[in-house]
Amino acid sequence: MEQKPSKVECGSDPEENSARSPDGKRKRKNGQCSLKTSMSGYIPSYLDKDEQCVVCGDKATGYHYRCITCEGCKGFFRRTIQKNLHPTYSCKYDSCCVIDKITRNQCQLCRFKKCIAVGMAMDLVLDDSKRVAKRKLIEQNRERRRKEEMIRSLQQRPEPTPEEWDLIHIATEAHRSTNAQGSHWKQRRKFLPDDIGQSPIVSMPDGDKVDLEAFSEFTKIITPAITRVVDFAKKLPMFSELPCEDQIILLKGCCMEIMSLRAAVRYDPESDTLTLSGEMAVKREQLKNGGLGVVSDAIFELGKSLSAFNLDDTEVALLQAVLLMSTDRSGLLCVDKIEKSQEAYLLAFEHYVNHRKHNIPHFWPKLLMKREVQSSILYKGAAAEGRPGGSLGVHPEGQQLLGMHVVQGPQVRQLEQQLGEAGSLQGPVLQHQSPKSPQQRLLELLHRSGILHARAVCGEDDSSEADSPSSSDEEPEVCEDLAGNAASP
Repeated sequence: MEQKPSKVECGSDPEENSARSPDGKRKRKNGQCSLKTSMSGYIPSYLDKDEQCVVCGDKATGYHYRCITCEGCKGFFRRTIQKNLHPTYSCKYDSCCVIDKITRNQCQLCRFKKCIAVGMAMDLVLDDSKRVAKRKLIEQNRERRRKEEMIRSLQQRPEPTPEEWDLIHIATEAHRSTNAQGSHWKQRRKFLPDDIGQSPIVSMPDGDKVDLEAFSEFTKIITPAITRVVDFAKKLPMFSELPCEDQIILLKGCCMEIMSLRAAVRYDPESDTLTLSGEMAVKREQLKNGGLGVVSDAIFELGKSLSAFNLDDTEVALLQAVLLMSTDRSGLLCVDKIEKSQEAYLLAFEHYVNHRKHNIPHFWPKLLMKREVQSSILYKGAAAEGRPGGSLGVHPEGQQLLGMHVVQGPQVRQLEQQLGEAGSLQGPVLQHQSPKSPQQRLLELLHRSGILHARAVCGEDDSSEADSPSSSDEEPEVCEDLAGNAASP
């Protein structure tokens, strides 16, 4: 036998709450139907703790069409109006059904009448076109508020202090004075001929293949590029105040990173080339076949991503200073001092970025992420070349040789003696016992040709020249200090 749902008197006030008898059964109060209460789960912050749907008594989720309702009644009311279904609704029981959480789906007509009775507004239900327009307007308002918030945050961000401006100016001048061709690099660059470096033709013992013409061209720009990195470091007071031992370690760790950064910021999307050392524009395959291997792809990708940042000379200079003063190099003596120096450059860098007011959202963290990606790229490139510790270009045989760019005289002799005792140095040429990579062959070529010369980073010492075993005109001092970085652009 079919069970009839409970009935209510037509015209009753639906906002009256129901009461229950002691036996738990629902009863009428003042001639009106009772509503079953139910409240659990998430409650919006603007609703009272025990707020119920005014239609069915289920837990309310918010204001919908001018009334506090649950999701079910909101959706039912919207569908009814959008599809114009209410004329088709009917009730078998004289439109007097009780509408609660359990019975709400049994009679659509009584449920709809209850929605109207409690005050749900039909005119607030939008058709598809109006709903799309509303969503578009909401998105526009969100975008406008986001831009306003970004402008406010930029206005509130601190800019460089006078002390930081001094630091910024010194770093910028150091970069400009050691950056080949400066801002005129596009006008002064020379493209490596297309027939050079396009096909690897010489197989190495380690399996790599190298185009000797490209290899030879790159050797001509390696030493000036390394020299400019060292000169840049010398011009930073915080670096010059460090012990020579720490200067050696820092240069050894950052030289490839800084040279790859300088090449990356000179990426030209029109010709898809990098300009090395401010003078030689090379394509990806030329760089790869010329001895740089897998790292060439990474540097090109870094150049593409950095081009969107539109970095100026100051930002490149400060980024180089941050790379230089890195405490993750093993063997450092003045770790605390170096860490404070890097923090000073980082803070000045961040404040200068605020000063420039870039339009790129989250410019500062994105730029720092690029720096981490760059270091990771070089580490992976070193691992691909089989270098212990991920030190690209710094071979185990030459770990102490970087010091010859920093010290001279008796200190050079002491380093040579230490290396000679270890069996790592035979005259000015490194004698590798393992198969040689293209970078190692480039290193030997530089040493044999006498291209790399010792430089004094800690100051001149004329009295030590007579004691140096490499002070004659016939055999200049060999700058084996930067040996590990000889493969960089």
